[in-house]
Amino acid sequence: MSRRVPLVAGRLVGLLAAASLTLTACTRDAAQPDNADEPQDGLTLTVLAASSLTDVLEPVVDSFEGDHPGLTVRAGFSASSTIVQQVNEGAPADVVALAGEASLEPLEDGRRSGPVTLFATNQLEIAVPVDNPAGVDDLDDLAADGLTLVVCAEQVPCGQATERLFAQEGLQPDVASYESDVRATLTKVELGEADAGLVYRTDVAAAADRVAGVEIPEDRNVVNRYPAVAVSDRELAQDFVDHLLSEHVQERLVEAGFGPAPER
Repeated sequence: MSRRVPLVAGRLVGLLAAASLTLTACTRDAAQPDNADEPQDGLTLTVLAASSLTDVLEPVVDSFEGDHPGLTVRAGFSASSTIVQQVNEGAPADVVALAGEASLEPLEDGRRSGPVTLFATNQLEIAVPVDNPAGVDDLDDLAADGLTLVVCAEQVPCGQATERLFAQEGLQPDVASYESDVRATLTKVELGEADAGLVYRTDVAAAADRVAGVEIPEDRNVVNRYPAVAVSDRELAQDFVDHLLSEHVQERLVEAGFGPAPER
């Protein structure tokens, strides 16, 4: 059984250190392998990941734990900018997986214990309430008078992608609110508090029938590339990063609406 609780900016260090961690804990009971190089009972690996990875990372964790009997992977989800800030401040973590390469830039060199791996891509999509009361049918409708539009704050990857999209398309819509991350943006639409929100296409897919999606044509869209890097010198940390490029994980990411790992 797993339990998922989003991390809150400014509280990550304390929450991670506390006994009652606000993390997704996925545990599998399995026998110790006969030829294990070292005992793994009780080992824990901490992965901090972007909010847009919330739904897809759980099966990734399951498969990694299956390959490492006795290991528990704890995955916490928050805005990429929050994760980097807190790791720089000393939050205990082994791996970070973020939603945009620009988000990784502030991560101090001394915190990086391995190479940066690009493991997926994502694109924006317009989320609207199921009944689409404002009649949003395409990107240009976001500039309509009276439309309540919500987007991600510009310091987080989905907000940075939104800014690039608006700039390249010459759009200057009236934004009702800037949300802390992509999940908060989507929630506003789900609750009917917004006529439209710019989120990732994977978030629209994960919301199933709670929202409707209006696709943005490929030639007008922007692409975010997702980097992961080990932030501890544990061998298991790099193993998890490498696991993100495995065929099984890449298939799961594509099924969830992500693009595959970019060519190196």
